[in-house]
Amino acid sequence: MPQSVFDQNEYERRIERTKERMRDAELDALIVSDPANMNYLTGYDGWSFYVHQAVIVTLERDEPVWVGREMDANGARATTTLSEENIRSYSDDHVHSPYDLHPMDFVAEVVGEIGAEDARIGVEMDAYYFTAKSFLRLQKNLPDAELDDATLLVNWVRIIKSDQELTYMRQAARVSENAMQAGLDAVGAGVPEYEVAAEIYDCLTRGTDEFGGDYPSIVPLMPSGDHTGTPHLTWTDRPFERGDPVIIELSGCRNRYHSPLARTTFVGDPPEEVIHTAEVVVEGLEAALDHVEPGVTAESVERAWRDVIEKYDIEKKDRIGYSMGLGYPPDWGEHTASLRPGDETVLEENMTFHMIPGLWFDDFGVELSETFHVTSNGAEVLAEFPRELFTT
Repeated sequence: MPQSVFDQNEYERRIERTKERMRDAELDALIVSDPANMNYLTGYDGWSFYVHQAVIVTLERDEPVWVGREMDANGARATTTLSEENIRSYSDDHVHSPYDLHPMDFVAEVVGEIGAEDARIGVEMDAYYFTAKSFLRLQKNLPDAELDDATLLVNWVRIIKSDQELTYMRQAARVSENAMQAGLDAVGAGVPEYEVAAEIYDCLTRGTDEFGGDYPSIVPLMPSGDHTGTPHLTWTDRPFERGDPVIIELSGCRNRYHSPLARTTFVGDPPEEVIHTAEVVVEGLEAALDHVEPGVTAESVERAWRDVIEKYDIEKKDRIGYSMGLGYPPDWGEHTASLRPGDETVLEENMTFHMIPGLWFDDFGVELSETFHVTSNGAEVLAEFPRELFTT
């Protein structure tokens, strides 16, 4: 029996909204290979995305078709409500094959069997797990089809969250709070970085007293010392030293839904420069959150942040946030709207964003972030965690 993560009506609504976008793009069929989009449309959940898999949606068929490795077909039966005829699997000799076999050969066969071999078919050209060879094999095996780029078609459907999706993100926020507190408590002079990572992972998995945690799409990011000017480093064997700034960015996860959270701590007494930078980040973050409401643009939210930092003669060229929620490694972002100049996406109720207006310099950096939900009254920040520079 499938997990009761969402009711069937929700999946049906998702499929119909996807078909509406397909019609707008004049597509007859869609081959989805992004595991987050596969999950969104069918509920399929498994660590099988390291081999090729797909969900095929056509305008004519009510149900999508899942296509994956033979040993993963039972996973589709366990996590989706798809009928048996719409769970299709290829033999293991297609995996890392020395025989000139490729999983997309089988996907093309399925496309032909469902009558879409000469259709206009969308493929996710820039999805992480859709390779150049995948495209070439589809092209070779479907010579009468027209393959068009539909990379973000489903992602834009995902940007508006349902009530149940928001519930899972709020639950993920509870996990994030616990993990962040555990990480901050573990940091100290002489403590190896990996010990802090271990405490965080323990909380990410244990979740809360009410529910457990899923694996997040991104590992805890923990740059320290001079490396806090580089935001995407993880942990090492190095012990923390007095005088180290330490950034922790993490996310709890529930049923593949995330609620990222970042904070900065300092080992010992922080210098005035770090204290001041943290104050600027908090002021700018709160100004941007205060600007959030339905009808404003993504770039205007970023502008509220920039108006603050410009008062202090600080320039930041990077975006300060992005839409996010459902995700698989290597990213929890949706790859659609970003909070940055030039993004004219209009915020709508039930969008969710990770706002992360960090400031990174050559010798140190400060990060504080919040995940927020766009409500009719403004931004609902999902985590309840002090917004300050911590010390240990």
